[in-house]
Amino acid sequence: MADTRPWTSVSMPYVSGHRGDPWVAEAAEHGGSGTQKLLGVDEVAAPAMVADMLGVEPGEPVIVRHRVMFFDDHPVELTDSYYPVAIARGTKLAEPRKIRGGAVALLADLGHPPRRLREDVSARLATPDEQAALRLDAPACVLLLARVLLTDEDRPVEASVMTMIADGRRLRYELTP
Repeated sequence: MADTRPWTSVSMPYVSGHRGDPWVAEAAEHGGSGTQKLLGVDEVAAPAMVADMLGVEPGEPVIVRHRVMFFDDHPVELTDSYYPVAIARGTKLAEPRKIRGGAVALLADLGHPPRRLREDVSARLATPDEQAALRLDAPACVLLLARVLLTDEDRPVEASVMTMIADGRRLRYELTP
């Protein structure tokens, strides 16, 4: 990231269900341009971690949207968002194009408004594929953020796995007891 100040990310704009592109706004707050590229949309067998996050059986079909996030044309994050096929199949979530207004707003339009989220954060060394995709020197650390978005009755409707450049990145959580 071009800015030498710590980059603080807050999750709430991404899961509010409001229309818009929070990545563009976040990048602008840091003095740059935020864009994203949709790499593909597929129906796949749920990996074990994703199955656990979505409350489905491992191997059960899910829709995945693969994206890379850019700050000033530099890749800074790989994001895979998964949806149960019962919710996503036949909707814009399963189409290989950008979703106008965002996936969370679309989920709300489909009757699955965001009610709660759960995030797990970890760090590890980047894999060779991640090093190449994020243009990192070896060795390099990445932050992993695994987010589950839940709707009414705590039903999981989206599981996102984000692999972020760790250098200069900070995640902020503001909680109301």
